[in-house]
Amino acid sequence: MGAVPGVLMVGRAGVRGLTPRGLTPRGRWSAGPRSPHLGPVQMAAAAAATRDSGRSPYLPVTHVIFDMDGLLLDTESLYTAAFVEVCGRYNKKFTWELKGSIMGMRSMEAAKIICDSLELPLSPEEFLQESSVPLERLFASTQLMPGAEKLVCHLHKRKIPIAVATSSSKKMYDLKTPKHKEFFSLFHHIVCGDDPDVKKSKPEPDSFLVCAQRFEPPPRSDKCLVFEDSPNGVLAALAAGMQAVHVPDPSLDPELTKAATLVLKSLEHFKPQLFGLPAYE
Repeated sequence: MGAVPGVLMVGRAGVRGLTPRGLTPRGRWSAGPRSPHLGPVQMAAAAAATRDSGRSPYLPVTHVIFDMDGLLLDTESLYTAAFVEVCGRYNKKFTWELKGSIMGMRSMEAAKIICDSLELPLSPEEFLQESSVPLERLFASTQLMPGAEKLVCHLHKRKIPIAVATSSSKKMYDLKTPKHKEFFSLFHHIVCGDDPDVKKSKPEPDSFLVCAQRFEPPPRSDKCLVFEDSPNGVLAALAAGMQAVHVPDPSLDPELTKAATLVLKSLEHFKPQLFGLPAYE
């Protein structure tokens, strides 16, 4: 397979042989034990073997699931600005290394890691309360990420089932999306981080398994393609038995992108036909 502009790395993402936790063969939710999945090192080795064999590293899919923050909406930079501001009040530095470790997590879990790592004199609840003031101001200017509208509209037009699985709470989702109601109406459904069926946040697979189960009818996990910007989100998709396209922030450590099926610089560079989806006209 020739090089594709904007593609940083390709590899098979441990789809075969993985039984997703919580999804029965008929797509019903269950509380079965989670099956183990390959770690990033093993996945990278499997990807290299696939490339060397000359076989396509991609499997055809029928359904697509999108993360939201930093993938569809340019909000990760806003979170960074707000967290830098709050941490700075206590002479602490919110670094990219720390940010990379919490991306994709629910707010309370991320806040706990920040407070513990930086030894802030705040509880996670207090940190979130202080952050909410600058965030609510910044969210008013939220924009779509490059390539998001083109890809989503294309898939919707071609009747490919699409949905969103975000770690954001319903309240935060509502704060971020008022300017983009028409855009988000194109999705079959939205699963938020505080959905009662989502027991654990990314990197656990719950949000993607719940999201897949709500399609009508539910597809097999290996027929779902996930788009993510965070390492935790990619690991969640792989744990769910799905392929994962990683569109990371340029500042993210490249080592944290190696587990993905495909890594792109931007959604603008995605070629739908690579995964058996209709090509752009």
